[in-house]
Amino acid sequence: MSESQHTIGAEVSFSGTGLHGGLKATLVFKPAEANSGVRFIRTDLEGSPEIKVNASSAVEAADNSRRTVLRRGDVEISTVEHVLAAVRGLGIDNVVIEIDSPEPPEPDGSSAPFVEILKKAGKVTQEAARKYIEIKRPVAVSENGVQIVALPHDGLRITFTLDYDHPMIGAQHASFDITGETFEKEISPARTFSLLKEVEVLRDRGLIKGGTLENSIVIGDDKLMNEGPLRFPDEFVRHKILDLMGDLSLLGHPLKGHIISIKSGHATNIKMVKLINKRFGGGNKLARRPVRDLPSSLNIEQIKEIMPHRYPMLLVDRILEIEEGKRVVGIKNVTINEPFFVGHFPGHPIMPAVLIIEAMAQVGGVLLLSMVESPREKLVYFMAIDKAKFRKPVFPGDQLRFELEMLRLKMNTCKMKGKAYVGDDLVAEAELLSVMRDRQEVDKKGLGT
Repeated sequence: MSESQHTIGAEVSFSGTGLHGGLKATLVFKPAEANSGVRFIRTDLEGSPEIKVNASSAVEAADNSRRTVLRRGDVEISTVEHVLAAVRGLGIDNVVIEIDSPEPPEPDGSSAPFVEILKKAGKVTQEAARKYIEIKRPVAVSENGVQIVALPHDGLRITFTLDYDHPMIGAQHASFDITGETFEKEISPARTFSLLKEVEVLRDRGLIKGGTLENSIVIGDDKLMNEGPLRFPDEFVRHKILDLMGDLSLLGHPLKGHIISIKSGHATNIKMVKLINKRFGGGNKLARRPVRDLPSSLNIEQIKEIMPHRYPMLLVDRILEIEEGKRVVGIKNVTINEPFFVGHFPGHPIMPAVLIIEAMAQVGGVLLLSMVESPREKLVYFMAIDKAKFRKPVFPGDQLRFELEMLRLKMNTCKMKGKAYVGDDLVAEAELLSVMRDRQEVDKKGLGT
């Protein structure tokens, strides 16, 4: 019997100061619909941009500041690992996290305060089945003496070895089968830590502006600088497990596997996350939504949630029908106000044939992008146009109806056959070959070949 997904039962909030930026921040956790995953929304920015928590949104911190950073376009949220560990550790699959700062508050350097507030919100069972990412065969990342290995395992087990050349830390080893209870009691209270000699270095780099002895363990040459004892004799390695759990949540789904780490940090953890996602989580393949979650029609606002195009190049007004992976029907209302009519042609306005094909391709793009979990993180590019025919001109006042069917879908490429009608008249047809790419990869490396 499959497990169900869960969201929280009520809206809850938490306020405090960010660790590195030192800015005041408020998190608002809100229930979310099934299959929507974990999403951050930056309410302090115009348009309240959203960042979905998945492998493609994870980037390495540019300042080498030992924290996990999410980015979508120009929008960033950093130091999210303790919040995400709490969400995943409590078995919450779907939640919206509104944040009014580029960094969450850091109350005590652990996940325990976030666990407490999320438990107050309660947990609600949803009808959709939970999807796991399962390690099917061993994979490993190794660099500069750091190793992290993922092995098949029925459940989640994390084994971590920490080795510091410092008498207060030394070598520590811990291994846990991760359950909700184990996480809450044995992992979530473990606090972040830093050597005293590292503190001034970080401050000189403009970091840890919000760091205090209340939200971090600071280790001097031969003693703790904090008042009070450690929460666990091996609190340091337990916190590294907590960090790793937060980073593993970037897979977007709970993991089944045994993760063995020797001295890994956020940068290496994220490399492992991207490797696991590529090998076992879909990677470049389309991560399809269940058919029941796909709307049968889309208005213009819903189209804009999927498509990156905007005026004057958004050439779809409405999706009338959509059948996942098979067929789509959309319309474009052609008005005299279209900017291309100014020059095509004065006194005899005709819609350019190339824009008819572009509109047809955009309708097909809605079909393709509606099949992935995070359409706004993808871009669709033409690869080829074949068998294009233009049978009748299209004038102002016409309504174009595009009907496309999927001919072939493999990995992240597809071939569709499209027809364009005005009323019952076929005005154009073509076969379109397209490829879907991650927006961040395109921004970073270019389209490539």
